[in-house]
Amino acid sequence: MTIKLPLDRSRAFRLAGALVGLAVVLGACRHTGDVARAEPFPDDYRHRHPIAIEEANRSVVIFVGQARGGLSAAQRADVIGLGQIWLREGTGAITADVPVDTPNARAAADSFREIQATLAAAGVPARGVVARRYKPDDPRTMATIRLNYPKISAVAGPCGLWPEDLGPSIKNRSYLENKQYYNFGCAYQRNMAAMVDNPADLVQPRSETPAYTSRRNIAFDKYRKGTSTATAYPESDRAKLSDTGK
Repeated sequence: MTIKLPLDRSRAFRLAGALVGLAVVLGACRHTGDVARAEPFPDDYRHRHPIAIEEANRSVVIFVGQARGGLSAAQRADVIGLGQIWLREGTGAITADVPVDTPNARAAADSFREIQATLAAAGVPARGVVARRYKPDDPRTMATIRLNYPKISAVAGPCGLWPEDLGPSIKNRSYLENKQYYNFGCAYQRNMAAMVDNPADLVQPRSETPAYTSRRNIAFDKYRKGTSTATAYPESDRAKLSDTGK
């Protein structure tokens, strides 16, 4: 009996040591997995700064004086342009914020009536314009008529975010691994989103337009006759350099 106790105790110590070693190995494996998943940001600029399609407002501000109602020539052109663009890209009614209880409230009401008539002339139906009354918080500011409507637009950004230093550092992954820094490509994505005419083009292609059959028939007719299908440009001789001095 006195001999078995040291053996059992030794066996228990060996078992405990094996469990501790296994726990250390498993903990090291888990730590390695966490490091592998800890990516600060994607390497592709299209994933770091994606272009999102969302609904935004397009607006026009009409300044109205105190003693003159109606629209000027430039303001009338802005309203007509707004109405024509609304027919093509508007996703909701045109909302007109008209000031009340201000020194120019009467002139603003006259201007709004002309705005309604101008939008109707541009093709906007009467139910497509909704008026809302508002009172400015600061009476010293000039009250204006604000026209806005929702539209589908493409947005990207914000830009100018620098989560890591661009200089040499052991903590800078972009510098050590020669990878793109976080802000790289953001301005390109933002400008592309601002310049695109139809945001749907960023998601799917448009349907094909009919072929220009008139020009195609002329080329096929020349091909059947065995003549050259190349186009002759008589204006090309005018672009030749002068022979003066030869």
